[in-house]
Amino acid sequence: MIEEQLKGRDINNPKVLQAMLYTDRSLFVPEDLQHLTYADGPLPIGKSQTISQPYIVAYMAQILDLKKKDKVLEIGTGCGYNAAVLSRLAGEIYSIEIIEWLGKLAIENLNKTDRKNIHILLGDGYKGWPEEAPFDAIELTAAPAKIPETLKKQLKVGGKLLSPVGINSQKLVLIERIAEDEYREENLIMVSFVPMTGKVQRSK
Repeated sequence: MIEEQLKGRDINNPKVLQAMLYTDRSLFVPEDLQHLTYADGPLPIGKSQTISQPYIVAYMAQILDLKKKDKVLEIGTGCGYNAAVLSRLAGEIYSIEIIEWLGKLAIENLNKTDRKNIHILLGDGYKGWPEEAPFDAIELTAAPAKIPETLKKQLKVGGKLLSPVGINSQKLVLIERIAEDEYREENLIMVSFVPMTGKVQRSK
């Protein structure tokens, strides 16, 4: 996985490669799919939910370019794998999961690891985590039709927000907060994520 799927493409940040190497993906993959743990693609984890492709996890982490003291907000904990990778790159990870069974699965999976800097909240990621804001970075692992302003406002000036955006066709969008009321936006690559649910679907 490291040599072919990551180094073999464009993942060259040594910190990201190390985080991917030391995060045991098998802890987050269902038992009946263990033989596909390091396959080059997403895997189903139940009820239309997936664990992301290793390359996409690494690519997003490389774009964020996290520092050891950074405070990160993740919207969409999923099975916990992405949070586990991010926890090796940043200081504290605050992750929100709207689907109760999935949030409980993430907690169960993460309890098998040695990661102590991940905080999980069961709830709607639309409103973010205002009590812990502002954040150095925000990463969405589910796609809204439009990035909620509530999340952009919880980003520090100089911080980065990375999110898949779109309904039928999705693009990965990077937003940088360059001033109190000014943002810079860049479209990166085409992606395919599960849709973001909750209040964001009622506010299109």
